[in-house]
Amino acid sequence: MDLIETGGVDELRALQLKRLRDVVRRAHDRIPHYRKAFAAAGVHPDDLHHLSDIARFPLTAKEDLRQNYPYGMFAVPLEQVVRIHASSGTTGKPSVAGYTKTDIETWARLMARSIQAAGGSRSDTIHIAYTYGLFTGGLGVHYGAEHLGAAVIPVGGGFTDRQVQIIADFRPTIVIATPSYMLAIADAFERHGIDSRKSSLRLGIFGAEPWGEGLRAEIEQRMGIEALDLYGVSEVMGPGVAQECADSKGALTVWEDHFYPEIIDPDSGRPVRDGEPGELVLTTLTKEAMPLIRYRTRDLTRLLPNPARAMRRIARVSGRSDDMLIIRGVNVYPSQIEAALALEDRLAPHYLIELRRPGHMDEMDVVVETRSILGGKLSAADLAGLERSAEHQIKAFVGVTTKVRVVEPGTLERSHGRAQRVLDLRPKG
Repeated sequence: MDLIETGGVDELRALQLKRLRDVVRRAHDRIPHYRKAFAAAGVHPDDLHHLSDIARFPLTAKEDLRQNYPYGMFAVPLEQVVRIHASSGTTGKPSVAGYTKTDIETWARLMARSIQAAGGSRSDTIHIAYTYGLFTGGLGVHYGAEHLGAAVIPVGGGFTDRQVQIIADFRPTIVIATPSYMLAIADAFERHGIDSRKSSLRLGIFGAEPWGEGLRAEIEQRMGIEALDLYGVSEVMGPGVAQECADSKGALTVWEDHFYPEIIDPDSGRPVRDGEPGELVLTTLTKEAMPLIRYRTRDLTRLLPNPARAMRRIARVSGRSDDMLIIRGVNVYPSQIEAALALEDRLAPHYLIELRRPGHMDEMDVVVETRSILGGKLSAADLAGLERSAEHQIKAFVGVTTKVRVVEPGTLERSHGRAQRVLDLRPKG
């Protein structure tokens, strides 16, 4: 454990202010975007006297990164950049992140810290089922696990049947993946007639997508492991920004010596007090290649106290501000649908939201699988009853009327990365 992890609040805040003043000045002096943005907001690095002064500085959005694509947000010459990652770019140009050698070393230390805080150690063998490549997950976790001194099995995503074989043969003790892909692996165990609860795995660390307590319970019950949450933001660093710790479960400790967190109202952009819900904003305190000032993550959470450390925690991400759906005037997040479905124990956590517009109003259907453990094919009457029950739960929990279709196990497509939760079938234009 790093000394700063066990230090007091005053020591941490002093370090944060020192690093915050340095990173704001570097961003201003080396990145034209920030120099212009600060001037437009009427602020200067010299205005940063207290941690609270950061709220006077402008927010950074993903669109700012896209407008400066590919390297306009870099604070160092390209010759000093040793790694480049990028988002998928499915909604436009990808957002690019660069790393110096020191950035990579810092990332490895923080990811190692995360694994250790979750209960891992150098004696573990870690099965990585994150995708390797431009996505930060695979390599980020890999370097951290090696820095910890653990044995690494770099399986990557996909080839799900092979995942089962490797877990059975190589006997890893920790698995790291997206939670939805962990369920796909659990399904594969079942198809092969192997009891997943008797595998060598004892701990799972899951991230890269929001997931609720229902999904945690499903993974823990089916795999016989403890499941903890890992948080990261590709543009900020990657996995290892915050971690649900073994000694303070229920929320994730933010590594505040490297990332300064704020919560803002997603509509007004104004900061809210600790404990109030809103959108997470992060400022990198030590990133060399691409420092980000007040980056809007779009993740919805709350800042919470920490019983084990001076560093604050965030509540598990409940959704994304840009994932919000408006159905007949009701604000709906996919995570709310997931939580409502979890109240019906005959339904599996495999679902898809379908958006339609048959007339002038948007409508929402929910397709969800039954559990394979129910045994046999359900009768038409049983299916209809289950659909009515799910529709009632969604109406009561979320406040929106939906049409639920219950389908057999394995009907919905599985993903080895982030699960697709929304299918927009509305007419374009």
